[in-house]
Amino acid sequence: MRQPSFMLCLITSEFCNYNIILYIVRFILLTFKNICSIIISRYKTYVRDDIMNENKNPSENSKKEGTVSSLSSLQKGVYEKLGKDKKQRVILHSDCNCFYASVECLYNPDIRNKPVVVSGNPENRHGIILTKNEIAKKFGIKTGEPIWQAKNKCPELITVEPHFDLYKRFSNMTRELYSEYSDRIEGFGLDEAWIDVTDSERFIGKGENIAREINQRVKKELGITVSIGVSFNKIFSKFGSDYKKPDAITVINKENYKDIVWNSPAQDLLYVGKATKKKMNSLGIFTIGEIANTPIETLRYNFGKWGDVLWAFANGYDTSPVAKINEQEDVKSIGNSTTTPRDLNDFEDVKSVMTVLCDCVCRRLRANGFKAKTLQITIRDKFLMSFNRQMTLDTPTNITKQITESALILFYRSYSWSAPIRSLGIALSDFSEDNTPYQISFFNDEKKKQKLETLDKTIDILKGRFGNYSLITANLLKQPELSHFNPYDDHTVHPVGFF
Repeated sequence: MRQPSFMLCLITSEFCNYNIILYIVRFILLTFKNICSIIISRYKTYVRDDIMNENKNPSENSKKEGTVSSLSSLQKGVYEKLGKDKKQRVILHSDCNCFYASVECLYNPDIRNKPVVVSGNPENRHGIILTKNEIAKKFGIKTGEPIWQAKNKCPELITVEPHFDLYKRFSNMTRELYSEYSDRIEGFGLDEAWIDVTDSERFIGKGENIAREINQRVKKELGITVSIGVSFNKIFSKFGSDYKKPDAITVINKENYKDIVWNSPAQDLLYVGKATKKKMNSLGIFTIGEIANTPIETLRYNFGKWGDVLWAFANGYDTSPVAKINEQEDVKSIGNSTTTPRDLNDFEDVKSVMTVLCDCVCRRLRANGFKAKTLQITIRDKFLMSFNRQMTLDTPTNITKQITESALILFYRSYSWSAPIRSLGIALSDFSEDNTPYQISFFNDEKKKQKLETLDKTIDILKGRFGNYSLITANLLKQPELSHFNPYDDHTVHPVGFF
């Protein structure tokens, strides 16, 4: 009878020993955790004190590396995230001086020594200065201002309509010349390009010498001039090409960038526009150096994620690569807009212009093998007040009739005719491949849709062979003064975004 009692005591004793062991293990783990917390806390305090001492007494190594002495720990984290280049790059940015005007003067010697601007047709209310030559620039004429305003400054001003096919040809010739020095050439509009010559230095010579050779060859072989910036990143090389004009070479390296870049106005930095400049001025930031030395927390608070970007640009931390010649960015949107010859006063006027724009955009969409699901229209009234509206289509499409009807419905819902309309635009985005499968609906006439797709492809072939005006819809005959324009062939190529 006593054996069970003995076994119970033995089990109880072992259970107690187990609890003691468990308690000891917990105590050891808790102690280890506390020790780790103390070590981490002490380390953070040491790092903070070290950073503060470094800010007060910047080391020679920091100066050699070109870092900013007033970096906070968070700024240093961003710097490390952006990363330093193991091998210092050599990047050129070549900018054709007064490109459109220079090409026009080259083909028309009679106007070479006169003030010349390239602009739209004033009779069609496209009278905006696209570019000007150096002589016209001396009169204070600015890109984007109306012709009448420019002629008030210079009564003898000569205006020339643009010839974009010619500009594209010259742009291609400059890129071919650049390709003899590197396979990394990234365009920034028709007249600008980055050239990474880091690997070319071993065979051709220093970046500055390559820039001078390109400068002389463009002048001799093409008859126009280029300004070239030479630097260790894309942002500073573009800054260099704008720093001295025309026909100049500017070298910005890690030894002189603070003297050249940091002392320049804030608006000279890429992506600091009028609104950003105004806001920066209100914060007491007037130069690029002040952007660089402003705590990144302040910039992020006032400008969001662009604060980080501008701070990195100003400090020379841009590490974005120069794309290779055959690399192309994905097309994100396709669009066209136009300023009408007269104000649009009713829905019929809008329908005529919108029909032409939609036809052009859909042709370009089909030429790229895309269908779109998002449609956006831009409306600008006679008082130059503009706004955008967009809608999502039920299914991706590139059918002209569907896009046109959707654009007109969106316009009808969006505009209350508070004023006559001066300009209209349409853009398509959210692309999918033309052959991408999609869910059909019982409520759509798929046979009719297939017929419309076949019709559009046939019209594209005919227009490509016989010209844009070989086939037009009947409603465009009512108001030829509004519908007789060709955005498909005449559209302007604008610079692509940096990102």
